[in-house]
Amino acid sequence: MADSSVSFLLDKLSWLLQEEVILQKGVREDVQYIKDELKRHNAILTRDDALEDKDPELKVWVKRVRDIAQDMEDAIDEYNLRLVDHRQGNNKNSSFHKVAFDIKTMKPRHRIASDIKKIKSKVEAITQGRPMISGVGSSSSQRRSSRLDSQGDALLLDEADLVGIDQPKKQLCDLLFNDEPKREVISIYGMGGLGKTTLAKQVYDDPKVKKHFRIHAWVNLSQSIKMEEILKDLVQKLHNVFGKPAPESIGTMNNDDLKKFIQNFLQRSQKYLIVLDDVWHVKVWDGLNHAFPNNNRGSRVMLTTRKRDIALYSCAGLGKDFHLEFLPEKEAWSLFCRKTFQDNSCPPHLEEVCRNILKLCGGLPLAIVAISGALATKERSNIEEWQIVCRSFGSEIEGNDKLEDMNKVISLSLNELPSYLKSCLMYLTIFPEFHAMETWRLIRLWIAEGFVNGEDGKTLEEVADSYLKELLDRSLIQVVEKTSDGRMKTCRMHGLLREIVNSKSRDQNFATIVKEQDMVWPERVRRLSVINPSHNVLQQNTTTFHLRSLLMFGLSDLLNQFSLHELCSSNGVQFLNVLDLQDAPLDDFPAEIVNLYLLKYLSLKNTKVKNIPGSIKRLQNLETLDLKHTSVTELPVEIAELKRLRHLLVYRYEIESYAKFHSRHGFKVAAPIGNMLSLQKLCFIEVDQGSAALMVELGKLTQLRRLGIRKMRKEDGAALCSSIEKMIHLRSLSIFAIEEDEVIDIHDISNPPRYLQQLYLSGRLEKFPQWINSCKNLARVFLKWSKLEEDPLVYLQGLPNLRHLELLQVYVGEMLHFNAKGFPSLKVLGLDYLEGLKYMTIEEGAMQGLKKLVMQRCSSFKNVPVGIEHLAKLKAIEFFDMPDELIMDLRPNGGKDFWRVQNVPTVYSTYWRNDGWDVYSLETFGDIESDVDHRIAMRTLQLPTLWKA
Repeated sequence: MADSSVSFLLDKLSWLLQEEVILQKGVREDVQYIKDELKRHNAILTRDDALEDKDPELKVWVKRVRDIAQDMEDAIDEYNLRLVDHRQGNNKNSSFHKVAFDIKTMKPRHRIASDIKKIKSKVEAITQGRPMISGVGSSSSQRRSSRLDSQGDALLLDEADLVGIDQPKKQLCDLLFNDEPKREVISIYGMGGLGKTTLAKQVYDDPKVKKHFRIHAWVNLSQSIKMEEILKDLVQKLHNVFGKPAPESIGTMNNDDLKKFIQNFLQRSQKYLIVLDDVWHVKVWDGLNHAFPNNNRGSRVMLTTRKRDIALYSCAGLGKDFHLEFLPEKEAWSLFCRKTFQDNSCPPHLEEVCRNILKLCGGLPLAIVAISGALATKERSNIEEWQIVCRSFGSEIEGNDKLEDMNKVISLSLNELPSYLKSCLMYLTIFPEFHAMETWRLIRLWIAEGFVNGEDGKTLEEVADSYLKELLDRSLIQVVEKTSDGRMKTCRMHGLLREIVNSKSRDQNFATIVKEQDMVWPERVRRLSVINPSHNVLQQNTTTFHLRSLLMFGLSDLLNQFSLHELCSSNGVQFLNVLDLQDAPLDDFPAEIVNLYLLKYLSLKNTKVKNIPGSIKRLQNLETLDLKHTSVTELPVEIAELKRLRHLLVYRYEIESYAKFHSRHGFKVAAPIGNMLSLQKLCFIEVDQGSAALMVELGKLTQLRRLGIRKMRKEDGAALCSSIEKMIHLRSLSIFAIEEDEVIDIHDISNPPRYLQQLYLSGRLEKFPQWINSCKNLARVFLKWSKLEEDPLVYLQGLPNLRHLELLQVYVGEMLHFNAKGFPSLKVLGLDYLEGLKYMTIEEGAMQGLKKLVMQRCSSFKNVPVGIEHLAKLKAIEFFDMPDELIMDLRPNGGKDFWRVQNVPTVYSTYWRNDGWDVYSLETFGDIESDVDHRIAMRTLQLPTLWKA
């Protein structure tokens, strides 16, 4: 992961070479020399990244390259910073002003020329002193050897180590033995160390499997192994089944001939089983796939991989992907105790520290077995030794020979990463341990840091999103929470992987994490994460602060000791690109922030800041301004001067009941918002004043992906419709009327945004907007207070991708009818405050994928929905403040309609009483009149999660 500093610099060098400001004589040539040399060095660093840890001389040289790259970046940023004041107000169209500008900038141009001369000398020195990198000519073979030496889970885990292996083994055997005559592919995927290879080996070696598949072969793969070697190895193993050597002719065959040979061999054979262990690349599967014919005898191919995309790709059409999960807590504890303590019982005085250590293993069998082996030799009476392991888990992994093999297996996934993902992954260690990271926060931060490379036809946000998905597919991050329409909302890194990545981050001085006052500081600090600070971290005598990023967590009331004024006035923060003060106890906007001219990302989310000064216009590089859940209600007119701003997020919730019209607040602005042509996200802007002109201004924002409008009036509908038609990239649209009874008039949209995925309308609809029916990409639709007389389902049920539908006071009729084949993708359905609703009919075939049904405050609805029994995938039904008659009919002990929901795992009823929710499980629900005796649980909710759009 050595190439990140150089990669970032190369882009800045390109900017400097293209800069219109005239550099001093010879400087441009020096910059070009530095760029060319660092580009060559970067190619070496990227190619031989995995060798850095093994070659001390190379490691020292890499550090020198990185330091030079950072020095050059500092020089460019300082040059850029010194030009800021001169650029502002300069009329470049005037020749006089151009001359004046060149004179005024003479000093900064002289300064950068001097800096570049010094840096060029250092580059020449490291070029001449570059070490001979061992194995450069054979680096691929070295990596292959390393790869095969730690071939993985099978070398480190045995059957006894896999607690609960019986069930997944049975499932795999069932897939192998099923009656399907066509060739099928079974893909086992998951994080390295889960035991994929061990599980596959247990299945493969099972006597019943060997008997069922007379022809069988196990092929070990590597990241860089040649296809020709794989094919020849497979030919030999197929012949070994019969105890015969492979024909000598295969030695002269090319790849195509070898594939044809294998194909003919297997086509004539009985049913066969081929296991491909540890597939790393799609091209490997593509190279082998056609060698495995469909001989219609029930043949199977089984593969293991760390990558989800390979698993899904290989078994697409005819096959099954099998995701191996982490061990549950109970089974993990059983394995830990069995491997750590001979008597399988943890001493009571060690249980707390052992459970903390186990938590860091995160249910990963390989980690549990390895850590247990290291702990088994420790003295049980000395609890301090065990606590040291827990406190310094990362250091223990690095320095303990017994954990070296485990470290290799986990590190393989990191060394194999393409360069554009390495920095993104290391960046995750900036967040506190076990912290659930919001995906959009990560995306914006990565872009501000410069990690995201532009791609034709894509925004940087779309590219960053693809990075997240790739990390997920490689099992390097885990989903913590999903949105109801299937998108990843929050994620985290596995605890053990995090420790290994954090170790690499420290080693390369990628980021500095401050948790304790007496920590050892590196020589330079460029990215700083401060967690629960108790002192001013910038008061370090021996550390050079040239900060590009500062993120602070858990500030709470410690701000009295940690002065933000001192922070922003410090000499080491003038180059900041990222300042994230989310959750800080701030009452006022820190005035010093506006002097951070290079700032790209500013978050004051969840603070008490009320006002934003007009001087914010000085932050001309700002791309993200996150003021969500602050007290800001109005932005200054100068905000429109931030031409690079891409994400303007200003809104908060004030929840007094679980469904209130005025529960969300946005911001007012008198600025010509249409000048902010880079905006992609704008929410929530209040348009009640000067709304006509503002609606027209919105039409200029053709790059918008998300638009949120509050306090809209009926008369502004036509202008808004015209503007929406120009927003061809729009993905999410939220419109709130100024009052509950105000009509939202948005019917005249003849060309709706084709990519629209989320639609939220709150206010009256005189009729259903017909254009919604043509938005085939819609995944979430929330309609509130529409008060339609016509059944809205007629227009919505044909939407092919709709996954989440919420209707609050939308329909005044008595009957809702769900037609067969309607809502093919719907997962969540919420119906609220439909006071006139009395009956619901669900035809067989409707909502076939529905998993959750929520009904609340439908006071006239006393009959169980007819056809609800057809919803075979329904997992939960929730009733909030629904009539007693309905609930009584669903009781398991005597309810006449209980049979309709008897196969639904969770059914419960909830009532709002005394400002809180009383929750009752219908599985044991008794007499409503004596509900105290049958109370299962009680909880107080401010707002049901389904309404937090």
